[in-house]
Amino acid sequence: MLCGMNTTRRVSVCVLGSANMDLVVTVERAPRLGETVRGTRFVQVPGGKGANQALAAARAGADVRMIGAVGNDEFGSRIRAVLAADRIDTTGLLTVDEPTGTAHILVDDHGENAIVVVPGANGSLRAVTDDQRAAITAADVLLLQLEVPYEVVSRAAQWASTHGTTVVLTPAPVVPLDPDLLGAVDLLVPNEHEAAQITDEDDVHAAARELVRRGVVGAVVVTMGHRGCLYADRSRVLEMPAVQVEAVDTTAAGDTFVAALSVALAEGRPVEESLSWATAAAAISVQRHGASTSMPYRAEIDSLLSTRPRAE
Repeated sequence: MLCGMNTTRRVSVCVLGSANMDLVVTVERAPRLGETVRGTRFVQVPGGKGANQALAAARAGADVRMIGAVGNDEFGSRIRAVLAADRIDTTGLLTVDEPTGTAHILVDDHGENAIVVVPGANGSLRAVTDDQRAAITAADVLLLQLEVPYEVVSRAAQWASTHGTTVVLTPAPVVPLDPDLLGAVDLLVPNEHEAAQITDEDDVHAAARELVRRGVVGAVVVTMGHRGCLYADRSRVLEMPAVQVEAVDTTAAGDTFVAALSVALAEGRPVEESLSWATAAAAISVQRHGASTSMPYRAEIDSLLSTRPRAE
């Protein structure tokens, strides 16, 4: 479990997940099918849910190791450089013959986005190696998502669960979650749309209760964008409002949130304080463009909490 960990040392986080180059187009509004609209801005930014969470955890104050795969190409080299700049251990980031994964992202004038992911090298992961199992065992927390093959995620989660490493899963993109994976998860962090798809419950409270009932060992946190988040475990439900800011790009806000939350909980902070800290991290990220370019450092999160009140 995450709560109550030793806070006398830095938290160690292992991330197994995707690494992509994000190709981001800013538009006034997203086009309808068959329609062409004029873009206002184009940038290439390293991303992928795995790399995003690794960067966010490192900037939140954790020691981080990244497990995944990139291609032997320019995008792969750039992703490695960005991770290395934040002192993330990339010895577990393999170089394969497939091209580096890409995410094609439209961001409108309201900061909302639509994303198409081409897995590329991310799909080449087929097993959890001995070195990767050792990295998972040595970590306090294993962060997982579903942009790499499901069987690898499930095996990593089960290994971590049986070796005392806390498992945090972001179930995106949504696929059916089998009991073997769910039973190994300590903290599940879907957004409200993912929670509804997984449970067939449109009400966020009902969806959270259903996810807990299905056997998640610890807790569920459902993120709700500008409305904050909902925490549920077997004994209580807690809502945390968002910090009210003007969003320019919501890309990677969820990854920023889950990484910051995992670090805070692993440091032994109470649940409510951890949720507040993670919500502040996400609020900073949505005020910036891009994925890896938007994630705040620990001092920035602390500063926002000290100067900006949460919405009531």
